[in-house]
Amino acid sequence: MTTTVIIGGNFAGMTAALELKRKGKKDHRVIMVDKSPLFLFIPSLIWVPFGRREIKDISFRKDTILEKKGVEFIHAEALRVDTDKQIVLSDKGEIPYDHLVIATGPKVKYDVAPGVKEFAHYIGTPNGAMKTRAALDAFKKDPGDIVIGATQNAGCMGAAYEFLFNVEKWLREQHIRKKVNLYWITPETFLGHFGIDGMTGGQTMLKSFMKMFNIHYRTEVGVKEVLKDKVILSTGETINSKFTMLMPPFIGVDFVSKSEGLKATQAGYIPVGDNYRHTELPSVWAAGIAVDVKVPFKPGKVPFSTPKTGYPSDETGKIVAENIHRVTQGKTNLKQKAWGKIPGICVMDAGKKEVIILSNNLFKPRLFAIMIPNVIFDFSKVLFEKYFLWKTKHGYSQLP
Repeated sequence: MTTTVIIGGNFAGMTAALELKRKGKKDHRVIMVDKSPLFLFIPSLIWVPFGRREIKDISFRKDTILEKKGVEFIHAEALRVDTDKQIVLSDKGEIPYDHLVIATGPKVKYDVAPGVKEFAHYIGTPNGAMKTRAALDAFKKDPGDIVIGATQNAGCMGAAYEFLFNVEKWLREQHIRKKVNLYWITPETFLGHFGIDGMTGGQTMLKSFMKMFNIHYRTEVGVKEVLKDKVILSTGETINSKFTMLMPPFIGVDFVSKSEGLKATQAGYIPVGDNYRHTELPSVWAAGIAVDVKVPFKPGKVPFSTPKTGYPSDETGKIVAENIHRVTQGKTNLKQKAWGKIPGICVMDAGKKEVIILSNNLFKPRLFAIMIPNVIFDFSKVLFEKYFLWKTKHGYSQLP
C-alpha cells in the first residue's frame, strides 16, 4: 500500500486528500497532518468585520468528513521533514511517507515595515477579522481618516480591494461617510493590476469606482512606516489614519523553512514543474500557496507579487492527486498545467455589489478576459460560498 502524507488541510490540502483517496481507494493510504481540525472558507473573512458573517458560518470540522471518506487525520503540528528518510516529524511523533504533499498555505510577513504588526489590522485570519470588527465598532463612535491597501511585496490585492469597498458601504450605512477621507494605497503599477497584469477594462472600471465613491488612491507606493494615527508611504507622503488595514506579503511557513532537505526558495516556496512535482525530489509535491510561482509581469517602482487564490489552489490539489495516482500505477505521463494557464475565475465583492472576473488563463497571453460588474447585489459571491461549503462538507472533491 502506498502512503501519502499531506501537510495542511484547507483548499489545496483538503481537495488533494479527498481526491487521492477517491482515486486510490484501498490501495492508497492518505494521511493529513494539520494543527487545526477546522476547514475555513477564507474568501468570506472580508464579511466578518461587518457582522455579515460569523466564523462559525464559514467553517466546519474537517476531521470527521475526512475520516468518513477514509482519510486519516492527525491533529498535530508538522515541524519539519527528513527527505532522505522520508519521514515527517511532528509534535505527535514521526510519520513515514512514500509521497509528501506540501499544502501548507502562507505565513504572513508582518515585519515588512515598522508598525505594520502593531498598528495595522489584517483580515486574513479569524482572529484578525474579529479584531477588525472590534476596531470598527470603536471607530464609528469617533471617526477619522482611513487607509486601506497592500504593502510592498504583497500579492493578495483582491481581498484588500474587497475590504475597501465594503468599508465604504459600511461608512454610508453608519451615516459617517462625510466625516471620513478614505484612502487606497497599493504597490500595483495601475489600479486593477491584481498581480496578474490586469484584465480587459479593469483599470477603467476601478478608476470609475474610485471616483464614484470618492476614494483617494495612490499607486506604485510602498509602506515606509505605520504609526498609531498615520501611514508614511515610500514616497515620503504622510497620510493621517485613525483606522488602517493592510495586506502584507506572504512567505513560506516554518515547516518549509526549517526543512533544509526541501530545497525551498528563499521566500519559502516549493520549486515544482507544471505537474506540481518537486523539480529535484520525486516523492515531494506541492499545491496551493506553497507552490513557487514566478511573477509573470515586468516589475514596477515598488515590488509586488502575484495572487494565489482559492480556485488555483483547488485545481492544483486535484492535479497533484491525479499525478500521484498515476505514479502509483506505474504511469509516466503526468498531467501538466502551469499555474498561469489555470483559468481565472473570481468574484470580487464590492460592498453588496460585485465584479465577476473570468479569463481562460490566469496569466497573459489570454484568449479572453472579462470583468462583469453587478451593481444589484453580490449574489454570485454568496452562491459560490454556499456551493463550495456544501461540496466540501460532503466530500465531493471531484466537482468543479
